[in-house]
Amino acid sequence: MKWEDLKRSTNVEDLRSQGSGGRFGGGRGVNLLIPIIRILMGTTIGRIILAVGVVAYFMGFNPLSLLDHGGSSAGTSRAVNSVEEDRSVQFVSAVLGQTEEVWSRIYAQNGETYREPKLVLFRGSVRSGCGYADAQVGPFYCPADQKVYLDLSFFDELSRRHNAPGDFAQAYVIAHEIGHHVQNQLGILDKVHSVQERSNKTKGNAVQVKVELQADCYAGVWAFHTQKERAVLEEGDIEEALNAASQIGDDTLQKQSQGYVVPDAFTHGTSAQRMEWFKRGFDKGTLEACNTGV
Repeated sequence: MKWEDLKRSTNVEDLRSQGSGGRFGGGRGVNLLIPIIRILMGTTIGRIILAVGVVAYFMGFNPLSLLDHGGSSAGTSRAVNSVEEDRSVQFVSAVLGQTEEVWSRIYAQNGETYREPKLVLFRGSVRSGCGYADAQVGPFYCPADQKVYLDLSFFDELSRRHNAPGDFAQAYVIAHEIGHHVQNQLGILDKVHSVQERSNKTKGNAVQVKVELQADCYAGVWAFHTQKERAVLEEGDIEEALNAASQIGDDTLQKQSQGYVVPDAFTHGTSAQRMEWFKRGFDKGTLEACNTGV
């Protein structure tokens, strides 16, 4: 994907330096901090260390990041300001900027205004308008605060664990989450939530699958218009997106994790379905093509 010359979005909120979900890293961070404070308060040197820590905290450094060093979270595997991660941030900002262009244009053609979402970069864990989440849940959209949340370590996981490398595979993931924002603005998510509240788990999952497949289709619509307006796609890009869709299908993930498939537990659709709906959006380029029945 030729993204380097694309406009960067100004709607990226970078919380990576704040540790795990807040200035003191959420509940886990506080629980770790209390006994340490008690120990340090018992000695003169300890009180000096505490004073230095307080000064460092108000200068923007999170002392708890030292406690997380070498931890098990995938989100701590990169340095915040590494060259590799800085390039990933620039990439995310460029893709987000392109989603803003595409969806603003589509909305304007229908006489409406597109409200741009925020994209929050976090490390390890985060507190969103939808509650606490850690990096293991993967990228997600929160309709309560209209923000997309992303730990950049997911891109490594997508490539290594899910065998879906490539920048356009990553772009597909971002575009999928933005697709949920489009659904939110269209009132689809409210409608689905109402149905799910009145349904059992199996029916609720079936409805959720339709939501996710529509978001895949919207990602395809974005790819169609991005290529039409900017000609950014390179050879193999669409195949990267289709491979990513295939690798994170419910049936594929269930086979990998437990060795068998439970269709009633599907929440995102099969590999074949996810590929089909992304391709449909890319081939047609219209919202009407993305009617999954939600």
